[in-house]
Amino acid sequence: MFIKSLTITSGPKVIREIEFHKGLNLIVDESENQITGNSVGKTTVLKLVDFCLGANPKHIYVDHETKKQEYKIVKDYLIENKILISLVLTSDLDKGNEDIVIERNFLARKELIRTINGDQLTEEEFDLRLGNILFPEHIASKPTFRQIISHNIRYKDESINNTLKTLDAYTSDAEYETLYLFLFGCEFTKGNSKQEILSRLKQEDTYRSRLEKNQTKTAYETALALINNDIEELNKKKSSFKLNENFENDLDKLNEVKYQVNKLSSNIGKLNIRKDLIKETEAELKSSKSNIDLRQLEIIYEQATNKITTIQKSFSDLVAFHNTMIEEKVKFITKELPAIEKSISENNALLKQLLADEKRLATAISKSDSFEELEIVIGQLTEKHRKKGEYENIIQQLSEVESNIKDFNKQLIEIDTELFSDSFEQVVKTQLNKFNKHFASISSELYGEQYAVKYDIITNTKGQRLYKFSSFNANMSSGKKQGEISCFDLAYTLFADEENIPCLHFLLNDKKELMDDKQLVKIAEFVNKNNIQFVASILKDKLPDEINKEEYFVVKLSQSDKLFRITD
Repeated sequence: MFIKSLTITSGPKVIREIEFHKGLNLIVDESENQITGNSVGKTTVLKLVDFCLGANPKHIYVDHETKKQEYKIVKDYLIENKILISLVLTSDLDKGNEDIVIERNFLARKELIRTINGDQLTEEEFDLRLGNILFPEHIASKPTFRQIISHNIRYKDESINNTLKTLDAYTSDAEYETLYLFLFGCEFTKGNSKQEILSRLKQEDTYRSRLEKNQTKTAYETALALINNDIEELNKKKSSFKLNENFENDLDKLNEVKYQVNKLSSNIGKLNIRKDLIKETEAELKSSKSNIDLRQLEIIYEQATNKITTIQKSFSDLVAFHNTMIEEKVKFITKELPAIEKSISENNALLKQLLADEKRLATAISKSDSFEELEIVIGQLTEKHRKKGEYENIIQQLSEVESNIKDFNKQLIEIDTELFSDSFEQVVKTQLNKFNKHFASISSELYGEQYAVKYDIITNTKGQRLYKFSSFNANMSSGKKQGEISCFDLAYTLFADEENIPCLHFLLNDKKELMDDKQLVKIAEFVNKNNIQFVASILKDKLPDEINKEEYFVVKLSQSDKLFRITD
């Protein structure tokens, strides 16, 4: 898929129309006496393309370094002038194939525009539709559409400075594993199950952390042993008092009732914590469910399938799969909820009866003869029994959590047995060798160095095995990161085409003035002859003579002619 055009409009007024072509597409700043070329809109062109592919609109008017400072003039201009961004994609720039028209604006609620080929969509539907069009065979939830295209759009620090780690800093190694197994064509059908189990493990770890907020399980067990010793000594002391038989019996019953009351109360509290955690997870999952009026889309989708023959899955299939997957996750996570709620109800009923017994026994004892010293012992015993019930219940809950974690880890091991089997690892090696053939060839042609991607099977801090992919210079020399990144993106495009893996044929790059002139010229020559669209922002006076030509410029900006043409 190529970029055909990007248009900025305000109502009927066209502010800027940028037409793209195959090969090298340069976004240049031709201001005089400019050192950095800041604030004319070069990078914003790349951001607008990303915005039309689902990125957050804040990227357009928020400083990407501070993440907080807003460019108020730009934000107000986009909203007050009802700026509309239109991106047109096509599968072939030469043959005039059916276009994909994406439109977005910066307004909210009823004035918001977020359309694909004229269909107004919610944020979730928008990403699903783009994924279905651009990657029709990929129907799993992970990797996401935005993750798959992250290496094609490089203007953020993470993607400019890293070859493979193109996502945000909080992305786990498990997500990168899923992403690159997909990108390299290593089919693994249980990826979603692995992510689901990892999610449940995280939930159980959170629950255990809450239970162990004050002490660890072993500390509670040690404290419980000490409490039992104290209770034994206090009972010996109490038995030395000479009291009537009824008083002794009633006192023993009261202590037992208090113990049961505190144990039940603690158990109800822990059950409610687990219930709340399940409810929170259920709410998060249900919020991601898609509700689409399929009858309204049926006629439109039939027209689309007639014109775009590459769509293998229907939109309703995708939505149904997505919603079914969400429903299955909800069922999986909430299957123990009825039992928990029943247990809470039963425990509350029992607690009510015990409290009534406690009140009756306390009243009976208060009418008996007692001594001051005995009352002190009784108070100490009551407190010890309360603590005993609390600690026993926490220990029981922690034992259940540990059992759950053990079961989930067992399921994870079963999945990993397939994922890390000799046969699957051989698939990973084979696919990487195919990719590295292109990666090494391109880097050798452009830099005289051979770059490659390798994998290591690592064990993370939680004891989970993962494929971890990383790039390296096979010549062991100091190749520049910018060159390695460009070579990787170019190599992946050729590899994906060879393996019939759907991919975007455009690469967006910022700050290419950091690249050596000779390499920039070689990249231009390479993309011009290999059916790749390389879009780069750069200062015009930093361009080497070989590519400082009008035929490569798609838009020229300056301090007197900025991208949005905002006038003070």
